[in-house]
Amino acid sequence: KTAATTAGNVGTMAAMGRTAYGASTSIRLDNAIKARYGIRYVYGTSGPNTYDCSGFVWSAFQEAGIDFTRVSARTLWSQSTPVEGDEKFKFGTLVFLNDLGHMGIVADENGFYHASSSKGITYSPFKGYWSSRIVGFRKLNVEPTAK
Repeated sequence: KTAATTAGNVGTMAAMGRTAYGASTSIRLDNAIKARYGIRYVYGTSGPNTYDCSGFVWSAFQEAGIDFTRVSARTLWSQSTPVEGDEKFKFGTLVFLNDLGHMGIVADENGFYHASSSKGITYSPFKGYWSSRIVGFRKLNVEPTAK
């Protein structure tokens, strides 16, 4: 699978209440993810030519107009709000994995975007490899700024 969401698709998802943030922020986030898709993974980096998982998340949200301090996945977990049920699978929700050592951005109920050490910025399904590695889902405690 590739960066499959489109601005129209994300706009429709927002209208249906299937995004963690409003339509314009979600479209900007989707565009930011697509712009980084395939870029190489390097630990401790936050772009523009390489990313690690938290650097990718921080950079994509910055471009979408959601400002927060770049921190580790573990720290961001403690600074964000838990979500349950259907909220977990809204586009833009954060997913935390591997004992809080990894994180990504939920695409939908099927998978998420993240910085993979072997594939760079990519989409991965929740089923299979990642299913037993999910710690939980959270939403940032910040509001988008005008972009």
